[in-house]
Amino acid sequence: MEIQDVHSRSNAILDEVGRAVIADRKVMRTVLTGFLAGGHVLLEDVPGTGKTLTARSFATALGLSFSRIQFTPDLLPSDVTGTHIFNEKTREFEFQPGPIFANIVLADEINRASPKTQSALLEAMEEGQVTVDGETHMLPQPFFVIATQNPVEQEGTFPLPEAQKDRFIIKTSIGYPDEEGELEIINRRAERTTATPSAGRVCDDGEPADLRETVERVHVDPDVRRYITRVCRATRENSRVKTGVSPRATQRLFEVSRALAAINGRMYVTPDEVKTIAPPVLAHRIVLTADARVGNVDKRTVVRDILDDIEVPTVQYTQQQQ
Repeated sequence: MEIQDVHSRSNAILDEVGRAVIADRKVMRTVLTGFLAGGHVLLEDVPGTGKTLTARSFATALGLSFSRIQFTPDLLPSDVTGTHIFNEKTREFEFQPGPIFANIVLADEINRASPKTQSALLEAMEEGQVTVDGETHMLPQPFFVIATQNPVEQEGTFPLPEAQKDRFIIKTSIGYPDEEGELEIINRRAERTTATPSAGRVCDDGEPADLRETVERVHVDPDVRRYITRVCRATRENSRVKTGVSPRATQRLFEVSRALAAINGRMYVTPDEVKTIAPPVLAHRIVLTADARVGNVDKRTVVRDILDDIEVPTVQYTQQQQ
C-alpha cells in the first residue's frame, strides 16, 4: 500500500465515522492515529458524549471484529480473558475465550473495575496475548483496545494504576459538541427509526494490517528523532513534574508521529506533527508535584510549555522522501 492510499483510506474512515458520531474530527483523527501506530486509546469523558458509539463505529468502518466489556466493581479477570470449562463429552477441560478475543475491544468504563481486573488487560495490551492457568493464547490481529472512563470525580470509580496508563499510546477526550453539533444529533435522530446511528464498512479484509505496515515505512529524520527525545527528557526536568515520561513514551511518540504523517499523506515526519500529537501521547504519563496538583495545573499545559521551550529543528527532505 502506498502512502497516498493510507491518506485516502484514512479520510474515508473518518468520513464514515463522522456519519455516526458528532464530534471534533481532530479527536477522531487522534483515535485513528493511535490505531495505525499499533497502540491503544483511552477516552475520558462524562457519560453520554459518544465514547461507546465511537469505538463501535471505528470497528465497523475498519471491517474488524468488535467486542464490548462493561467494567463493573464485581468483574473478575477471568470474565475478561476467559477460563477453562469442563467438557462433559470429552471429559477434558477446554479453554473458553473471553470477550477480549476480538480485533477491537471496548473496555467500557474501565475505571469502575478493581485494579486487579484492570491489570488483566496489561499482558493483552502489551504482548497481544493472554495467559490463563499457565497456558498462553494469542489474540486476533490487529488488536486494538479503546478504553473509556468517567472522570475520577465521578462516584464509584478507581484511579487507573500508572502501569495501566502507560499502556495507552494516547489519551484524549471527545467533549461536548457545540450548539450546531448538538442540534445535528437531534436532526439525524429525527430522520432515523432507530435510537442509535451506525457507520458502514470502509476497509476490505487485510487492509487495516496494510495500513499499519505502511506506517512502519514512514521516515523520521535524525534531527526530528533527537527533537522527540529532548521533548520527552524535558518532562523529567520540569519543576511541576514529579515523575516524567518513561523511555517507552519516547518510542510511542515516535510511532504516533509516523502514523499522523501517514494520515496526512507524507512519507516523512515534520516537527509540527510531533508538536500536534505530543500532548495526548505524553500528558497522561506524567505525575505532577503536590504543589502543581493543588494549583490545578493541567498536564497538557505542562507538555505544551515544554514544546514551546525546546528549539524546533529545521529539516530538509529529499524528493524521494517526499
